[in-house]
Amino acid sequence: MADYNPELESLVRELNKKATGQGPAPASQPLAPLPPGASKSLDRILKHSVERGASDVLFIAGSGIVLRLAGRLERSPEPVLTDETVRNLLLPLLTPERREELEAHRSFDFSFVRKGIGRFRANLHYQRGTLAAALRILPAEIPTLSSLNLPLHLDKLVDRKQGLILVTGPTGSGKTSTQAALMGIVNRKYPYHVVSIEDPIEYYHTDDQAVFEQIEIGHDCRDFASALRSILRQNPDVILVGEMRDPETVATVLSAAETGHLVLSTLHTNDAVQAVNRIVDQFPAGRQEQIRQQLSLGLLAIIAQQLVPSIDGESRFPALEILLANTAVRHLIRKGEDHMLSSQLSLGRGEGMIMMEQSLAELVRKGRITRDVADAHCLREGELQRYLV
Repeated sequence: MADYNPELESLVRELNKKATGQGPAPASQPLAPLPPGASKSLDRILKHSVERGASDVLFIAGSGIVLRLAGRLERSPEPVLTDETVRNLLLPLLTPERREELEAHRSFDFSFVRKGIGRFRANLHYQRGTLAAALRILPAEIPTLSSLNLPLHLDKLVDRKQGLILVTGPTGSGKTSTQAALMGIVNRKYPYHVVSIEDPIEYYHTDDQAVFEQIEIGHDCRDFASALRSILRQNPDVILVGEMRDPETVATVLSAAETGHLVLSTLHTNDAVQAVNRIVDQFPAGRQEQIRQQLSLGLLAIIAQQLVPSIDGESRFPALEILLANTAVRHLIRKGEDHMLSSQLSLGRGEGMIMMEQSLAELVRKGRITRDVADAHCLREGELQRYLV
């Protein structure tokens, strides 16, 4: 990992000098008085991170400040942050009520704005008895399919009046950006009432053709399930659910997709088959047939994605698996023959479907990623070899 800007190292030294203790402090230790200028110091760190084009900033006691650039970590090995420095920098972002929740649950998610710098999503948590934080830098502009290097034909998905568009992938794979791009298309094309439930809100949508309401978990509502039940009484045309975290949310999403709403949501799964299995397996055996029936009727598409590093290491490209719910796919889901869905991905290429291995092979042929990178990110090694021949 490359060295940081010396200016940032100097800033860490300055902050550590202002901390009164030496070394990590117990998690239960009261917060020391905020050192003069700590707020401005945090702004300097965040401004530097935005200027570098970082996606994330990590604050960990015993380590230098860490940035994630194009998927890679870059940190300053010296000097290291003390626990007190981390606490003094980040705890002032929380209200007294949020501090109590952090102490009670040992982890807390929220978003905040620094004027003239940008918006940030934060997770504060404890590790080795010390406070740590992961901050995500939130883009100011709504992305487009083109800017994300996504297939332009995905715009046709939001022309549908009802159904479920599911975006899946690991953390940091760009799911929220893909959802935002699709919502941007809706906003430019249709006079719809769009309601989202997010944790937290990452992209702010300004009304164009559509009217937006954006609900943040913990700020505007208690949880996804209760917010979604309320949304269905608010006359929405389009619903965005940040994540289907529990069976109640999944069941309500499927019902909404069946009953005249276009719904977008996410899951943390690597491919389309896993997404179907994850949805069904959240329910007891006695309900799984009903859930399969609902999913087969309501599903429009599953977009599984991951971000893979480019050859020059300066950017990342999306590798995709796109399953479109045609008649054959709906039949397989309804009958529980999920293992046959992979064959439909191959057969449906003319309709816009693609397997993850096909997508990776295309990136290799276009000179965007290396063969080694494709090997590391493929889900079915034999399929990748077949598409690279």
